[in-house]
Amino acid sequence: MKNILKEKAALAPDAPGVYLMKDASGKVIYIGKAKSLKERLKSYFHQGLSSKTKALVLNACDIGYRLCPDESMALILEASLVHKYKPKYNVALRDDKSFPMVKITNEEFPAVGITRKKEKDGARYFGPYTNAGLLRKAMKTIRRYFPYLVIKQPPNETRIDRLIGLSPDKDFDKRAYAKRIRAISLILEGNSENLVMRLFKDMSLKSRRMDFEGAGKIRDQIISLGALAQGFLNPGCNLGLEELRKALKLNKVPERIDAFDISDISGKEACGSMVSFYRGQPDKNNYRRFRIKSVEGIDDYGMLREVIKRRYSRLLGDNIAPPDLIIIDGGRGHLLSAKRELDVLKIGVPLISIAKKEENIYISGKKDPVRLDEYAFGLNLIRRIRDEAHRFALAYHHLLRRKKVIGR
Repeated sequence: MKNILKEKAALAPDAPGVYLMKDASGKVIYIGKAKSLKERLKSYFHQGLSSKTKALVLNACDIGYRLCPDESMALILEASLVHKYKPKYNVALRDDKSFPMVKITNEEFPAVGITRKKEKDGARYFGPYTNAGLLRKAMKTIRRYFPYLVIKQPPNETRIDRLIGLSPDKDFDKRAYAKRIRAISLILEGNSENLVMRLFKDMSLKSRRMDFEGAGKIRDQIISLGALAQGFLNPGCNLGLEELRKALKLNKVPERIDAFDISDISGKEACGSMVSFYRGQPDKNNYRRFRIKSVEGIDDYGMLREVIKRRYSRLLGDNIAPPDLIIIDGGRGHLLSAKRELDVLKIGVPLISIAKKEENIYISGKKDPVRLDEYAFGLNLIRRIRDEAHRFALAYHHLLRRKKVIGR
């Protein structure tokens, strides 16, 4: 079991986020944040751990993680998840009363601030948070996107904040401000993604009603929320993953996606690439390059089979779980070639290919291709992953050609 945990830790992205450790029953027993998930999780398998940490690792049977834009937003998500799950080993964060909290006052126009004292004043409190410096940074980021009034702020500072756009104008709309406070509350609760989904539906409704100005304002809100949502660089990424689940009829949202491309000119210096995306973000530590070894001449299908075989034979040998979805850059022929190799390896991962011109999506086991709306988040996500695989393959191909020309 511990070997599986070590493998999961090794596959974690080198990116900020929150990790959740679970016991054999699936119950969350510890939640932590990290500037680098990979480095933090790997540290649990080093020598010299404290007795408490050893007990945690001994009881852990699974590790999950959620990406964040930076460590300060990971702090926000960590606290909201600890409040939700109340993990056994997060005793300090659950019980210590000295940590800072975020307070939203119960007024006609609520104000927001940081406090260490929780009072019975009708206000909402979020936290506590373990790092006051990171909390201030996170709230500064949130305020940049959603300007709010500050608790007990001197009038001269309020005037300055209004001038630079950090505080609402004097004549701001009460209903609009209430929505802004609700958005801030959802972010602090760790529900940014749900807010994005709701706004997307509102934007679509306004578009259908020809209210393009209103739809544009909501679009800007989605973009702002996207910068704060849990690790999705593209604000529509979470929507894209959900769209893919539905369009491809997958059993679950494809969190881990591998994509392959082949690059060669007349069969020379042929190579393949594999890029790996986790929850819609490139996980560059799991990118792989393949110099073609067993195929001569112009044979893209044969090269693709070689790359697929090498990649997933290695995963099987290392007892590492395959991705949730595989994307091939190409048409039906490329899809069938990849499927044939996966069948030999007895790997039943959902498999699709995307043709370059019409951008038809071919699905393994289905005769007719799927076409998504040109502006669909799901298609944009596939395009992004496909283009990254192509870029990575082309860069390696150029490197091989350059080495051949200069002899090293």
